[in-house]
Amino acid sequence: MYSFKSHISFTEDLENHRKSLSRAIKNSSILVIGGAGTIGSNYTKLLLQYSPQKIVVVDFNENGLTELTRDLRSSNLLDNGCNLITYPINLLDSTFIKIFKKNKFDVIANFAAHKHVRSEKDEISIEALLKNNVYGAIKLLNICDNAKPNFFFSVSTDKAANPVNIMGASKSLMEKLIISKKYEINVRTARFANVAFSNGSLLDGFDNRLKKLQPLSCPNNIKRFFVTPEQSGQICVLATFLGESGDIFFPKLNFETDQIYFKDIALEFLKNHGFRPVICDSEIDAKNFSIHKNSDEYPVYFFESDTSGEKTYEEFYTNDENYFLENYDSLGFIKPCDVKISFDQLIADFDRIFDSSSSKSDLINVVKKYVPNFDHLETGKNLDQKM
Repeated sequence: MYSFKSHISFTEDLENHRKSLSRAIKNSSILVIGGAGTIGSNYTKLLLQYSPQKIVVVDFNENGLTELTRDLRSSNLLDNGCNLITYPINLLDSTFIKIFKKNKFDVIANFAAHKHVRSEKDEISIEALLKNNVYGAIKLLNICDNAKPNFFFSVSTDKAANPVNIMGASKSLMEKLIISKKYEINVRTARFANVAFSNGSLLDGFDNRLKKLQPLSCPNNIKRFFVTPEQSGQICVLATFLGESGDIFFPKLNFETDQIYFKDIALEFLKNHGFRPVICDSEIDAKNFSIHKNSDEYPVYFFESDTSGEKTYEEFYTNDENYFLENYDSLGFIKPCDVKISFDQLIADFDRIFDSSSSKSDLINVVKKYVPNFDHLETGKNLDQKM
């Protein structure tokens, strides 16, 4: 079985700040939105180690919530008496606001987001992405204006640095929305690496392809930072409670040495499962390769990335940003400039495009209005056209 090993550890920062984390979390009431996903569920599990009084987990994935509940009930994480409540509700639904009529939260953490570059296809998919990542942030920040938590956290992405895809630009815009409220609400966010074998990730796809005896496929020129699912929760817990309002955290991974090519992971993955990779010349050849359970050969197809919004490397910050690397063992952070932004004007700008016969380029132009450094990479192809 392939076991991904990360190049970084967050245990020293967790231990160094154990007392302050405990003070903030113990006996608190916490709302985790998008909590059935890989990051949100690992975040929830770590929070439970600090004895909160109540955790409410919201996710539109009802099956995911069911498994999370079973997982927690089958462990000892709820033995301290924490009251766990789950709601299968979409953040954008009108029903969501009713949660606040029954609860007062000390901590609100948001993981509900479109996280994949493949979400960028056409105006329909882009509208859904923007409403989730941007309108969702506005909805939560407006709620927090009236029911201020002690801490508000919303997860970002490394793709928000020098964004070339709409998902990354939407998260950059989300950061701006959050930063604009840093004097009214105690807010933080975090950019971080790909979560290895997380739900829906390419590496999770490797597992699924193997189970179904289907060929592996990935670009040969794309490299990424990676952390484990457990580490994704650790980063977000640290980012929620450390630092100052408006800080954007990121893991201190080395740009030159800590990025890994998907191709190399695919080859290592197959070898660790006892297979000899057979590199095919095309998708057709890979799909026509006869895979036998008792054979040690397995087909894999590598291609050079040619899809829209796909940066060949990742970065956590730009040289124009005010970043700090010395305060923590495993985390750096950005002190962003103050941001002023009208939520009402932003919604009006996007609604006008959503309600018209808009094109992808029309939507990109509105995003660029609010994220001027968004340099969209358009090739006319998307990831749904790949295996």
